[in-house]
Amino acid sequence: MKRVVGLTGGIGVGKSTAAAVLADLGAVIVDCDQIGRDVARSDGAAYPGMVQRFGPGVVGADGEIDRPALAAIVFSDPAALADLNAVTHPAIDAVIAERIAAAPPEATVILDMAVLVESDLGKGQYSEVLVIEAPLQDRLDRLSQQRGMDPADARARIASQVSDEERRAVADHVVVNDGDVGVLRQRLEAWWAAA
Repeated sequence: MKRVVGLTGGIGVGKSTAAAVLADLGAVIVDCDQIGRDVARSDGAAYPGMVQRFGPGVVGADGEIDRPALAAIVFSDPAALADLNAVTHPAIDAVIAERIAAAPPEATVILDMAVLVESDLGKGQYSEVLVIEAPLQDRLDRLSQQRGMDPADARARIASQVSDEERRAVADHVVVNDGDVGVLRQRLEAWWAAA
């Protein structure tokens, strides 16, 4: 029977690394952030509604959504963000459903979803939640070393997201990423084997 797991975690915890490890173990990965980018392309299902709601000012010279211009609108206005989600989430959910349906019958499908707790995206499509966590200093170090983020910016980004406690409240499984990739792999292999 197909197993569908929502994978989430805050910025800098190593969620993408965890998804790559799970892919190595045989999971089918559905990258919900990438789907979000795809449906917002000029040939994507959400594009017409986005332009209709936010106007031609969010369309760049190339005809694609100007992501920084859109972000400037929605991240300072909760109602605008809710409108964006109302346009994009049904399109994203439709693609998630297609990807789950296309996976082999006995597959473990991982929905790699940053905003699992913050939104209704994918609701009803996964039956369990795997949260990746990491200590704050590890997260700050990763964001600084791997993404070149300023420490104050990294702290602000972490603070703007839901807390570890909020993620744990919806988690069926928590894997702590407080070591190197080898340690994370061992912990994910143990989770995989126990399923």
